[in-house]
This record gives sequence, structure tokens and C-alpha cells, in this order.
Amino acid sequence: MTPERPRGEDAIPHSVAPTGVALAVEPSPPRDTRPGPQLYAALDLGTNSCRMLIAEPRGNQFEVVDSFSKTVQLGMGLEVSGRLSRASMGRTVQALRICQKKLEKHGVTRMRLVATEACRRARNSRDFMRQIRRETGLVLEVIAPEEEARLAVISCAPLVSRRTEQLLVVDIGGGSTELVWVDLVAVPPEERPRALMQLRAGLNRQDTGAARVVDWISVPLGVATLKDQFIDVEDDAARFALMSWFFEENLANFSPYNADNPREGFQIIGTSGTVTTVAASWLGLRRYDRTKVDGLRMTSDQIDSVIRDYLSLGPEGRRSDPRIGRDRHTLIMSGAAILQALMRIWPTDRLSVADRGLREGLLYAQMSADGILQDGPYR
Repeated sequence: MTPERPRGEDAIPHSVAPTGVALAVEPSPPRDTRPGPQLYAALDLGTNSCRMLIAEPRGNQFEVVDSFSKTVQLGMGLEVSGRLSRASMGRTVQALRICQKKLEKHGVTRMRLVATEACRRARNSRDFMRQIRRETGLVLEVIAPEEEARLAVISCAPLVSRRTEQLLVVDIGGGSTELVWVDLVAVPPEERPRALMQLRAGLNRQDTGAARVVDWISVPLGVATLKDQFIDVEDDAARFALMSWFFEENLANFSPYNADNPREGFQIIGTSGTVTTVAASWLGLRRYDRTKVDGLRMTSDQIDSVIRDYLSLGPEGRRSDPRIGRDRHTLIMSGAAILQALMRIWPTDRLSVADRGLREGLLYAQMSADGILQDGPYR
């Protein structure tokens, strides 16, 4: 937006004084030199997308000032070669140049820029991080799966119900899926969202009386990597069934998988493009509306109904379905396979939809560490 000139600043008088007569001009008010609001930035470079948020703290939340999202397919071909391709790195650097310009435009100095599964796995990841720094000036941090899981929990904290005693947060990414099981029984109901917001590094080192992480796991299967595992299966329905079964097999070492957990007081929150796309499809949204999706609760039957609809459409039908979008139609079935497996095995028939994720977790964590989030109920 073009900046407006402050009133009276360098203004040209509308009247001209007669020759030889000094014109009395009202002095301009002093320029406001007070610093602007502190802005924070969070960038998530994933296997499929590059996303960034720039936000200003507001009470116990934040207001987004600027954002960026671009499908870069960084992990394309990684499953076969073990390396990031030159083409995918080129696309990513172009996206990061746009992010750098936005950070510079807003004068952001407080930021955290992270990369996840694709950069964790690629043999040439360090070289790529150096290339990014050389060509954009941005310093990205390749975070561990445990940190990614912690940030996913933090991002979903405002959606936790006061009645929730056992919480499962699921973050379905492009290259991996993080699951965190949290016991909130020892936390007063009104403090449960805040207790999650204050999860520190090290998911297995919580204080007595705080939110207790029972177990967590990072499954190296996300929407892109799971799709690649079964790309040679031609039948659409058979491929979907195999993907769902294969993902469930990879949960065998997650301790709550075989636990007898009560249905009462249990909440599962799903955060990912898959979850929000399924929710938007159920609502029949031809144009995505975050206000209708974030916080929506869906039943297992509703989720199954959407997935059956996807299968009946087939690959070509999904490509042209406006509820799915052209940038997600090739990945929606692998994500749906993960989602269906999770709803099949946990003791609940409802899922809370979160249109939030790693970027929001990064912002909340930075603001919480700086002590600027005010007290009050979360929305």
C-alpha cells in the first residue's frame, strides 16, 4: 500500500504570497518517531510447500500482517535419489527470495525460519542451506522431528477443550507425520490451553502438574512420501487401501496405539492441508474460508463420506473439483489414507480441525518466550 504523507509534512502552501511579502506557514507537527509494533515471522520449508507468516502480538493471540505460501515440491525425487534435485532447489530459492523481500519490507528482526523432513533426509541438505544463505541472506534451521512435534502441539493449544483430559495432536506433513499424545489430567481445565502453549524443548521432560507427554512419534510418511511408496499401483481404490494399511503398520511402536484409552475426555486435533481440505469438502466450500474450517468438529462418518466421494470421483474428477484445488489433488488421497487410519484406531468418533500448524507454533513459541502474550482465555 502506498504510504500516505503525514499531514503538513513537506507540504506546499496552497496560496502564494505577493512579491516581497513573507508567507506565514503553520509549522508542521513533529514527526512521530516512536517505534512501530514488534513483528514476528515464522517460515516453514516443508517437503511440498514453503510457507511464511508475519504477525503482530495482540493480547494472547496474534494478528497476521503478511503471509506467503507456495508449492515448491522440494522433496520431488528424494525417495529414489536421496538428494534434493537442482530443479526443486531452484523453485525453493525463488520462493525464499520473495519471503526475504517481505521480511525486509516489514523490518522484521524477530524470526525463526525452519526446514523439516525433506532437508532432514537429503544428503545434500547442508549444501542447500549454504546456497539459500548465499542467494537470499536467509538462515534456515533444519529442526529435529521432536521439535516439529512440539510446535504442532503449541499451534493447536487454543483449540483444546476444557473437558479434554487426553489429547492426540496429529500433524500430517508432506514428508512425515507427527503424533503427540498428551495427558492433561493434572492440569486445571481452565489452564489446559496455556499448559500446552508452555511446552518446552524436550517432550519427555515436563514438570509435575504440567501437561505430560505420554508418547510421541514422527512417522517418515507424509502425503508426498506415502504417495511415492505406492505410485506403481494403478487401481485407485486399491492404492488407497494399501496406503492406509501401510501407515497403520508404521504406528506399531507408538505406545498409545495398543492402550485401552477411555472415549470420554479424549480429543484428537488434526492439523494439515489434508484435514482442512476434507473439512472444506464436507462443508461444500467452492472458495476456502478459514473462519468456517478452523475449529470445526467432524465425525468419523462425515470424514468417511468425503473420502468415499473422493474415490468415486477418481483421479480426473479430483483434479477438477474446486473443493480440493489443483495444487492438492495429487496428494489428497495419500493424506486421506493417513487420516482414515488414525480415525479407525483411536477411541473417538470426532476430529477437531485445525487450520494452523508449524508456522503458528513458531510464532506462539517466540512470543511466549518473550513474555508478551497477555493473560486471558484463548479464542
